[in-house]
Amino acid sequence: MSLSPPLRADSPDPWDRVDKLILNLLQDDFPVCPRPYLELSRRLKEKDAISLSEEELLKRVSALRSSRRLRRLGAILNSGPLGYSSTLCAVSAPPGLVEAVADLINKRPEVTHNYIRNHELNIWFTFCHHDRRELEGFLAQLREIEGLGPILELPASKVYKIRAVFNLPVSSE
Repeated sequence: MSLSPPLRADSPDPWDRVDKLILNLLQDDFPVCPRPYLELSRRLKEKDAISLSEEELLKRVSALRSSRRLRRLGAILNSGPLGYSSTLCAVSAPPGLVEAVADLINKRPEVTHNYIRNHELNIWFTFCHHDRRELEGFLAQLREIEGLGPILELPASKVYKIRAVFNLPVSSE
């Protein structure tokens, strides 16, 4: 999940309390059932005393996606047994190109993660591919961008599954 840039300490919090609760809920133990949003609405009511219908919850999740506060919602599968490979890539983009390059990377369905780092190699992303030529074609497209620095490729040689949940702090209103 990608979130908005960090706020300064004196900035007002732009996140709605209910949206934070929804985002926290979506990250952990998403229900695999015929009506997952109905189950999630039940969990919100039980855990946080928030009453949202299945439809209201779906509308809020759709709004989070439209506003780009939620970039991706979906399963991350163990890609190896399915015939896919994963490559971690790092790109050196000058400050004026970071946003445009990150947007270009985010448009690719093969990209499962994309992060900005405070480093010379400042954009890191994971590209999951069935055929290495898919990755090579995309990296060739990136290399055509004038001013872009080196691109580092780090193909996965061993898979480590790390549980990453980014809980948003929620005030008790």
